Amino acid sequence: MSLSTSSPAAETYAVPAGTSIGHIHLQVTDMKRALAFYHGLLGFEVMLDMGSAAFLSADGYHHHIGLNTWHSQGGRPAVREGVAGLYHAAILYKDRAGLATVVRRLLQAGYPLRGASDHGVSEAIYLDDPDGNGLELYWDRPRAEWPTTPDGKLTMYTHPLDVPGLLRLAN
Repeated sequence: MSLSTSSPAAETYAVPAGTSIGHIHLQVTDMKRALAFYHGLLGFEVMLDMGSAAFLSADGYHHHIGLNTWHSQGGRPAVREGVAGLYHAAILYKDRAGLATVVRRLLQAGYPLRGASDHGVSEAIYLDDPDGNGLELYWDRPRAEWPTTPDGKLTMYTHPLDVPGLLRLAN
């Protein structure tokens, strides 16, 4: 399949305001282990557990995360290098304190983190789930605090995150 990036439709269309990413659905190799991570450690509510598939939520939504073992039970973990695919899924926390709380839980559990960054617009923690799927856990700063150029254009950066400062907010 070849898509032209210079077609008139591609140049004039903009996704409607208010559009968002609704959920992620991941193939996992071990449902029990995946539920221990997403439900037990990250705290998502199990809305439906069908054995070979489960649907998890924040705040009672039908699901934000779908997990299945339909074609992956006992398989290999996700591959990060040399293949196309999802780099990471991002989970947005309502505020900095919510992010701090989950980061504290991860650290207390000894769960490995891949990175922690301040991007100006957001603060983020990076890790892999038990199957090697990349995750970003983050919160957005208020738009009024986003870094901009003198002419008002958004600019972002990657600086080290003040993890001790973040953790002081954990309840």
